Amino acid sequence: MSAAGAWARGAALSIGFVFLYAPIVILTVMSFNASRLVSVWGGFSTKWYVALLENEQLLHSAKISLAAALVSATIATLLGLFAAIALARFGGFRTRMLFFGALHAPLVLPEVVLGLALLSCFVALGVGRGFVTLVIGHVTLTMCFTTVAILAALRDFDRTLEEAAMDLGATPPEAFVRVALPQIAPAIVTAYLLAFTLSLDDLVIASFATGPGATTLPMRIYSQVRLGVSPQINAVSTLLLALVAVALGLAAAVSWWRAGRNSSVKIATPAPDEAS
Repeated sequence: MSAAGAWARGAALSIGFVFLYAPIVILTVMSFNASRLVSVWGGFSTKWYVALLENEQLLHSAKISLAAALVSATIATLLGLFAAIALARFGGFRTRMLFFGALHAPLVLPEVVLGLALLSCFVALGVGRGFVTLVIGHVTLTMCFTTVAILAALRDFDRTLEEAAMDLGATPPEAFVRVALPQIAPAIVTAYLLAFTLSLDDLVIASFATGPGATTLPMRIYSQVRLGVSPQINAVSTLLLALVAVALGLAAAVSWWRAGRNSSVKIATPAPDEAS
């Protein structure tokens, strides 16, 4: 590649990073602004983070968001594991394509359409909207992601290990729990963290699925921003970004650890000619 081409490639990459991450950097910096005016820098201060401890509405919404993310991620991961097992181990059953399409529908449906469908379902069944319906909505949204992540791990898993365990006397469920489950555990952790992050960040589904008594943190932030951006909003948004970054970092670390372990296993496993 010529010097001009390398320079153009670097410039395009730099512009892309600035376009993506400059708003996040500005938001983080302005959260430490001592001035009440978010557009005027008044010096460095952490008083807005301290003020968050006295904002009962934001704290209550943060607790609801964390609780909903923890519960919905747990349920979505369990259901995703069962769905992945059905797709990977039960062969071509009669309703396989219908089941596969239903699982992956939230991946292609706009969130507004999915949220409206959930709202119509809750109204038709006479279910009052609140924390339970919020969890149901987030499970519906995130289960497809957990299924895809776990299904990929199950398809890459060497089933001869399970067969060897069954030859030694283990039942099929025992072989799966003792042999396959530890091998796909990193994928399960990654799926859980992904579902947790999606639930924590969701605004559209929560707007349709929840009620007045279960306002999530993104909904609270959105409602307050419509009246004007306050420094406390910048502070709580920065904390939310940090939490999401930690969750995504953990998911990436687990994926790298899984890839490194798989590479080590392949290197350590002798070839058929060497084994003979």
